[in-house]
Amino acid sequence: MRILVTGGAGFIGSNLVDRLLYLGHEVVVIDNFDESYSPRIKMKNIEHNIRKKNFRLVKGDIRDEKKLKEYLKDTDVVFHLAAKAGVRDSFKDPRAYHEVNVTGTLKVLESCLNSEIRKVIYASSSSVYGEPQTLPMDESHPTNPVSVYGATKLAGEKYCYVFSKLYGLDIVSLRYFTVFGPRQRPDEAIAKFTRLILHGKRPEIYGNGEQTRDFTFISDVVDANILAMKSRVHWGVFNIGSGKSVSVNEVVRMLNRVCKSKIKPIYTEKRKGDVSHTLANIEKARKVLKYQPKIGIEVGIRKYVEWFLKERIDLINKI
Repeated sequence: MRILVTGGAGFIGSNLVDRLLYLGHEVVVIDNFDESYSPRIKMKNIEHNIRKKNFRLVKGDIRDEKKLKEYLKDTDVVFHLAAKAGVRDSFKDPRAYHEVNVTGTLKVLESCLNSEIRKVIYASSSSVYGEPQTLPMDESHPTNPVSVYGATKLAGEKYCYVFSKLYGLDIVSLRYFTVFGPRQRPDEAIAKFTRLILHGKRPEIYGNGEQTRDFTFISDVVDANILAMKSRVHWGVFNIGSGKSVSVNEVVRMLNRVCKSKIKPIYTEKRKGDVSHTLANIEKARKVLKYQPKIGIEVGIRKYVEWFLKERIDLINKI
């Protein structure tokens, strides 16, 4: 198939692109290489595919309707991952997050209506839930986001629902829980902790470290996307997590074991927008998509550290 991946040079997008190319699909990536983090890192994520015959990279913005129309022509499936990411940064510039995550999503959906698109896979987030009322959270859990980022991802989901029900566009929305692994953003917890511990420095934890997260390894998230693409679901929302949670303190202990170090964290004030716990109920994804997470947190951390040492040794000194 011919597949368009928006935000395909990012963490999740680039890993998904690798899998799609491996499966023999023709892939077009649209990415604007914004400076939320180094465009050089994003280019490194994707550059090994540049010379492949079934790959094309387009530097552009999803709000550019002319470009979208051009590259959606003859496309079968769209994976819409382009977004301004990050809970904390979203408080600084809510309008920019709205423009990219909401208006951008609306433009992608509108453009899909004027094409032969078979299915759209929308990258949502567990941030749509906000503070948990029950654990684990299933897809019927109330959606009361406590961050601008979470609100924009929920708004995007609502547009997806309308376009599916009103216009008949097949859309699957995947609510990712805390995704980690090779190529993750340098500002994310496991990436920051690894960089600092390998450099002999103390990682900073917001709050007391007893907050828990459902850490989901990147290859499991890619699996979920492929399963969603292959499914016969016309509309659906699915949690994509590991189904297990671990405290931030335990993550630091695991990293110390893997890195053979004994570095203690520094505790600072809890940041607004951070929820106390996340834990996905993934039974719906198991039943409908046949999703089955394979990589546990400690194995995933070991894989990430091995990748970091092999591929990103040049970044270790850039604390």
